[in-house]
Amino acid sequence: MITGVDLFCGVGGLTHGLIMGGVRVAAGIDVDSQCKYAYEKNNPCKFIERDVRDIQGDELRALWSGKTLSLLAGCAPCQPFSTYSRKGRAHRKDSKWDLVSDFGRLVRESKPDYVTMENVPQLLDHDVFEEFICSLGDTYHVWHKVVECATYDVPQTRKRLVLLAAKSGPIAVLPPSLTNEPATVRSAISHLKRLDAGTSDPSDRMHKACRLSELNLRRIRASKPGGTWRDWDKSLVAKCHKRESGETYPSVYGRMEWDDPSPTITTQCFGYGNGRFGHPEQNRAITLREAAILQTFPESYQFLPDNEPVRFSVLGRLIGNAVPVRLGEVIAETLTRHAANHVG
Repeated sequence: MITGVDLFCGVGGLTHGLIMGGVRVAAGIDVDSQCKYAYEKNNPCKFIERDVRDIQGDELRALWSGKTLSLLAGCAPCQPFSTYSRKGRAHRKDSKWDLVSDFGRLVRESKPDYVTMENVPQLLDHDVFEEFICSLGDTYHVWHKVVECATYDVPQTRKRLVLLAAKSGPIAVLPPSLTNEPATVRSAISHLKRLDAGTSDPSDRMHKACRLSELNLRRIRASKPGGTWRDWDKSLVAKCHKRESGETYPSVYGRMEWDDPSPTITTQCFGYGNGRFGHPEQNRAITLREAAILQTFPESYQFLPDNEPVRFSVLGRLIGNAVPVRLGEVIAETLTRHAANHVG
């Protein structure tokens, strides 16, 4: 048995996947108190509200308790490295970069049997990633690769950097199955209740769509799945797109396609104008529940208590920042198979 601690755990996407794949998770650690309800409601684990920079290795060892193989997992906040914040990033000092270094520090201090990190591919471009690998030293066999999540039954085109490290022998993520039909928007969300913009499903508060202005309603009615704003009548085109710089954002105000994966689910995925987040046929953006399902959270996953209002900005951030549950499951399956083959 492998017991894990999930750093930067958020609402539990990675934790939930690890559990589904056979890893016991003792605790998740995150500085954001808004993650606590969803994390503990859906996972049999303790949520520890702490800044990872204040955690020490002996605290992690106490959580593992030494009875099983140990795993330190996590996804340091990736905004400093993402394609949405590239401007000036090569010259900018962002304190969140230090969180990757603190992850490395905790590996050195706690010495787990396994390590896994998930992050945006752009992290590869930065010295902090090389420093993290160096921090693993000669103790670990290290593997890393940019993975297309859609090849692992995640119904979105989400590329993620996955790192695995093991003390006991070479390791690499399990290859994708070649027998399964690819997951699509249709297979993921077509069964959900039809909605208009600004309405919600009485049986599921998370299945709620943002309101649209009259202009944006006209725009989405003029949009076709997979199309762009270039298909619209000129009267509908936004001023920013008429400028030369706007030509590079064709997917903004776009609709998804039923029989393809969705685009990468971001923290702003509930907004029609924030990317290709229009529903394939209904005149609205995708709902919070649809976004969560595209992130492979179970449809029953509970994100907030009944007495708390649905806030798009908060829940969109929590869902968009999550590790897809299915990717966590693949990582767990890799680790458990490795342990069976390399650990006596």
